[in-house]
Amino acid sequence: MTKSVLIIEDDQLLHKFYKYVFERACICPIITEDADDVIHQLKNEKIHLIIMDINLKNTYLDGQKIDGIRLSRYIKLNAEFSKIPILLVTAYSLSSRENSILDESMAEGIIVKPIVDYNQFLNTINKLMIN
Repeated sequence: MTKSVLIIEDDQLLHKFYKYVFERACICPIITEDADDVIHQLKNEKIHLIIMDINLKNTYLDGQKIDGIRLSRYIKLNAEFSKIPILLVTAYSLSSRENSILDESMAEGIIVKPIVDYNQFLNTINKLMIN
C-alpha cells in the first residue's frame, strides 16, 4: 500500500520540491494550501502524515484566515484526525520557540527550511508516518 502525505504549503516552488521528493520515495503527496480542502482530504483519504508550513499566507478555514499553528491545533483537537502526526515547517530560527510552537500546535515535530539534507528529512518523515 502506498502511503499518503498531506502537505499544506503556499509556496509553489516547494510544491514541486515535495512532489519530486515524495514520488521518488514512493509516497503519494497531496498538496494544498486551502484549509477547507485539508479537512476534505482528511475525511476522504487515508493520510499517514501531515506536513504543514507555519506561515500560510492564503489559507482560510470556514472563511477565516488561519496559520499553520492554529490549523494544526484544529486538526489535533478533532478526534477523527487527532492520531495523524503533523510535522511543521518554518523558515524562521527555532532556538527558543520550538517547544512553545509544538505545545501550541500539538504537532509531533518541527523542521526549519530550507531542507538541505534530504536523507535526514526522509528519515524524519518515516519515523513520524503512521501505519
